[in-house]
Amino acid sequence: MRKISIVAAVAATFTATVATAAPLEHRFTHEGQTYVYTADEAHGAKVISGHRVEDGKSFRLVVRNGRVTGRSGEAPVAFRVADAAGAAKDATSAL
Repeated sequence: MRKISIVAAVAATFTATVATAAPLEHRFTHEGQTYVYTADEAHGAKVISGHRVEDGKSFRLVVRNGRVTGRSGEAPVAFRVADAAGAAKDATSAL
């Protein structure tokens, strides 16, 4: 469940940002783990790709129509952006 909350935090944080011409690398630390990711738009969806620095576990999320789908490590993830609203506060305070 902890992985999902971090993934939700990244997704919720990104939904409030504006895409740029070249994806910028973002970084934040949560519960002693550092996450690095880029965010871009493709085919009408927001795409977030990154990894956890300490162990290299990667994640890729697609945000479209109020839903997030993708993977974190080997685990598939799917949830509503609205369900990640609480996690966004934790993530933005760490940025």
